[in-house]
Amino acid sequence: MPRLSRLFIRAALIYLLLGLTFGSLILANKGIPFALWFWALLPTHIEFLTLGWLTQLALGMAFWILPRLGGNSPRGDERWSWAAFALVNLGIWLNIAGPYAGISSWFSLLARALQAIGFAAFVIGNWSRIYPPKWMATDRKTE
Repeated sequence: MPRLSRLFIRAALIYLLLGLTFGSLILANKGIPFALWFWALLPTHIEFLTLGWLTQLALGMAFWILPRLGGNSPRGDERWSWAAFALVNLGIWLNIAGPYAGISSWFSLLARALQAIGFAAFVIGNWSRIYPPKWMATDRKTE
């Protein structure tokens, strides 16, 4: 398994642990109210489980499973996928920090833009593994 896939999956598992912890605190507080401020963790809980865990697990598995190209770089230009990892995680943390810093409206927009750019970078970096350039497609037919 490539290093980047392992990193995506490890990050996803950390987000899963954090998301489940926050969800457990919110659920326990719902049953026996002991700290009403735990409800403020709900957006963080959702962010960790959707974009942190599910999305990064899918990106890590996709990077590992997508068909490999021939040549010296079987996974294409990995810099795009590394940029995707950095931008998605930065977007998650900026989106979480925004409400606590009191600047949620434009901070959230910036965070979502970074995440969208990160997803686009992942697609750009791995597109040729799904639809190789024409010159590569003709080489594969002759093999």
